[in-house]
Amino acid sequence: MAIIDDISTAVQAGKKKDVEALVQQALDEGLTAQQILGGGLLAAMDIIGPKFKNNEVFVPEVLVAARAMNAGTALLKPYLAEEGGEPLGKALIGTVKGDMHDIGKNLVRMMIEGKGIEVEDLGVDVPVETFVSYVQEHEELDLVCFSALLTTTLPALKEAVMAIKEAGLGDRVKILVGGAPVTQEYADEIGADGYAPDAGSAAAVAAELITAQ
Repeated sequence: MAIIDDISTAVQAGKKKDVEALVQQALDEGLTAQQILGGGLLAAMDIIGPKFKNNEVFVPEVLVAARAMNAGTALLKPYLAEEGGEPLGKALIGTVKGDMHDIGKNLVRMMIEGKGIEVEDLGVDVPVETFVSYVQEHEELDLVCFSALLTTTLPALKEAVMAIKEAGLGDRVKILVGGAPVTQEYADEIGADGYAPDAGSAAAVAAELITAQ
């Protein structure tokens, strides 16, 4: 359908107002919210993700595309609720204690949201106890994403992963880790379920971890 393609194109270009107008037009024409979400909004981010990974687009383009996607999603929310549309899953994200970096984390959050996953963002410099208590209080969570951007905060990353497991929550939620100093080897060593070297990969791994449960 041409209008679905137009929505995808507008999202990729970061044209927020165009996305809002096209989403409303598609609804008026009788398309379902699920059709618009999957074929237009999420499909656009499935294109942006690999392009970002391959350095064909950069952080500013990803940010404006994600903003445009979120604007369209906001319009669809009441319709999705009526249709009984469920998100792919629910995730928690945050940067570990001692680390104040948030650009990488924010990119990962946006890319994961682009997979149709609801994300709760705890921000930066998050104590281990905050992560654990949030997971304990929210049984609907499927995934916890820990970010560490400094070599000096790798021990805090390890502590966070261990805390989730020691609290007996490792069977209920999967753990995804990433950040500049993190490697696949380190992720394996500390017992994470998944590792991603960049935001585009993180979105794909997050979807895989959730659907595999």
